[in-house]
Amino acid sequence: MKVLFLGNLWPEPVSSAAGTRIMQLIQAFQNMNAEVHFASAAGKTPLSEDLSKIKVAAQIIQLNNSSFDTYIRDLKPKIVVFDKFVIEEQFGWRVKEQCPDALRILETIDLHGLRKGREAALKAGESFSAGYLHNDFAKRELASIYRCDLTLVISEFEMEVLKEFFKIPEQQLFYLPFLVEPISDEIISNWKSFKERKHFVTIGNFRHEPNWLSVRYLKTKIWPLIRKQLPDAAMRVYGSYPAEKHTQLHNPKENFYILGRAENAHEVIEDARVLLAPLVTGAGLKGKLLDAMQCGTPAVTTKVGAEGMHGNLEFNGNVTDDFSDFADAAVSLYKDPEAWSKAQQNGVEIVNKRFQQSYWLRVFHSKITELLKHLEQNRQSNFTGAMLWHQSLQASKFMSKWIEEKNK
Repeated sequence: MKVLFLGNLWPEPVSSAAGTRIMQLIQAFQNMNAEVHFASAAGKTPLSEDLSKIKVAAQIIQLNNSSFDTYIRDLKPKIVVFDKFVIEEQFGWRVKEQCPDALRILETIDLHGLRKGREAALKAGESFSAGYLHNDFAKRELASIYRCDLTLVISEFEMEVLKEFFKIPEQQLFYLPFLVEPISDEIISNWKSFKERKHFVTIGNFRHEPNWLSVRYLKTKIWPLIRKQLPDAAMRVYGSYPAEKHTQLHNPKENFYILGRAENAHEVIEDARVLLAPLVTGAGLKGKLLDAMQCGTPAVTTKVGAEGMHGNLEFNGNVTDDFSDFADAAVSLYKDPEAWSKAQQNGVEIVNKRFQQSYWLRVFHSKITELLKHLEQNRQSNFTGAMLWHQSLQASKFMSKWIEEKNK
């Protein structure tokens, strides 16, 4: 069975949770004995994963070019995964025309309509409300969901938004969180102790706007409050692709350090005593918080940060949207070994009960097998998707053909 991933970017697991997620999905299909291919029109960077090392065939493709039609027609994939709705908009109609029997899967990684709605509310100086979900990103994203046979959703909160607010039929959605190995007693025994750790840490790709906003709030609103109580502690900020506006926040006199990309994210997180993530926008699951749990590092975050992470279980630290309370919670965790140890144990429970790879792989494989057996029947029940194929995507198709002719 051939599986083709169409990527907006080449996966960079060392720089983003999105890259890690794609690598987990690739592994999930390889565990089904699939032959995996990855194609993208984006340029590769020094941080792009070398896919040949995991036996994934990589192919550079072009936008608005019929050469892709030849490529996918010759490849004949059984499954095509779009890693973002804009990629489905660009290539979905070509996949449908050349490989009509291929199962089309959309990976959301996070709901862009939700993220953009939160950004719009913040810009307007208002609390986020359902009205902000009525944005163009959400409309495009939902249309893509309907055109695909299955959409992977990483967060339970976003599952509820799609089902309850947008009324997407449940059979078109599949909840699939991060897929990680359980935390064993042996792993725990090798973690650094409370006394061996010091300072605070946060991590995240600077190109991702929610991460940048988080760092700004840390610098201007939260860190001054923490420093008053812990003058000897340092705030260490790691992240790929820092620009000048990011490095300008670097201030050793205030023990606030912008340190660029971490060679090993887990090492720098385990060195720290507490991870801070004051996220006010964003969506999906937060990779930095999962990393913290895997490293035995308690965390303080916001409701947006904790969203979808811990379910009914206790969080591995504190959750608050008030910056003063945030700073106090950070100081309390930093100074109290008992509260710190309890938060660490909570993180272990969350990982082992909610993100265990072996369980979710079985559920995922079962879903894919079922869909492949009943693909036409499922498509017959998706009249909205058929309607969108008939109408709206024709514009994208003929615009792409016009661009190709113009480029000639």
